Amino acid sequence: MIPFNKSAVVGRELDYIGQAVANGKTSGDGPFTQKCQRYFEERYGFTKCLLTTSCTDALEMAAMLADLRPGDEVIMPSFTFVSTAQAFVRQGAKVIFVDSGRNHPNMQAEQIEPLITARTKVIVPVHYGGVACDMRRIMALASRYRLLVVEDAAQAIDAYYSGELADPEYPWQGRLHRQDACYPLGGIAHLACFSFHATKNIQCGEGGMLVINAPRLVQRAEVIWNLGTNRAAHARGEVTKYEWVDVGSSFQPSEITAAFLWGQLEKLELVQSLRTYIWQRYADDLATLAAQGRCTLPTMPLHAAHNAHSFYLVCNGADERNQLIAFLLKRGVTAAFHYQSLQDSPFYSRTPAACDLLNCRRFADCLVRLPLFYGFGAGQVTDIIAAVRAFYDAVSIPAVYEAAAPEWVF
Repeated sequence: MIPFNKSAVVGRELDYIGQAVANGKTSGDGPFTQKCQRYFEERYGFTKCLLTTSCTDALEMAAMLADLRPGDEVIMPSFTFVSTAQAFVRQGAKVIFVDSGRNHPNMQAEQIEPLITARTKVIVPVHYGGVACDMRRIMALASRYRLLVVEDAAQAIDAYYSGELADPEYPWQGRLHRQDACYPLGGIAHLACFSFHATKNIQCGEGGMLVINAPRLVQRAEVIWNLGTNRAAHARGEVTKYEWVDVGSSFQPSEITAAFLWGQLEKLELVQSLRTYIWQRYADDLATLAAQGRCTLPTMPLHAAHNAHSFYLVCNGADERNQLIAFLLKRGVTAAFHYQSLQDSPFYSRTPAACDLLNCRRFADCLVRLPLFYGFGAGQVTDIIAAVRAFYDAVSIPAVYEAAAPEWVF
């Protein structure tokens, strides 16, 4: 059986865990935590990084830093994980959902401005599958309306945005370490949140990170990260007392988690090269199915340099998607669908929907992800591709998505 995902030790993770225990410092904010944080600050030019126990925690810190009041509005895509919305809902905000694009699950940037009101405070672009949202347009709107932007970069480690972003409003963008004239995702907005969950390119089982790019937010982020205390400032000798000064919580991961993560980060290039190979094999060998209209493959906007986080097919209907997953499972391949539209969730349905998010619903009903993880053999990729082709060989006429609107046609 080929699993959808499988965690792997790729370097010296176990050695580093042993070192953390031998050091006698297994609680948070130790040497390995600091190594991981410096890695991102130095490799990508992020202003300040703070490891967290999960991306959910990073999002909750971001929502706290946004200083929201009940009734304030936060704009985000509906096609995302519940944590993206819940972090802001817990602060009393009203979530305003944006539809996905016609060709990609990311939010349609051109739909954002009509949704902005006097209560809007934050925009949360989600870089689905490590593919960049239209950050130039989003940051321009943020500048015009004085809004905070929080990148949900949970899936976007080592992914990039290609395009001009120079804006005196955001001086930190000039410090980013660009690769081939591309800006690293997570370094563009005021705040960004990463995940190191077991399903991500680089993982430590459960883990995350908050990136603080806006200098004005750094000090308070440290306080929130330290349970609402000024412990970080006290450790640097900036204050004489270690006191409770703000809200906060226990967001720091243990040194054992950070040690495992450090072992993974040391092998980032190796992991990325293998994932890119697998992703491209899928894209090349399944292209004929897409050309025949049997399914749709991922579409990459010109402004995105992705990180091979996930490879998916978009089927022609919900029934076809479910049949494909069942067909693959019988042949020893575990495939998976992904998010359901948050706007259609039982929790959010209590709130009157602003519009019918047709593109989002299509991805929720029709998208299926293929296995992609480190340690995947070339023979396994070949077997999966053959199984997908066999399914479509058995389907004489593509199914029609019964609720499809013309604007859904790719």
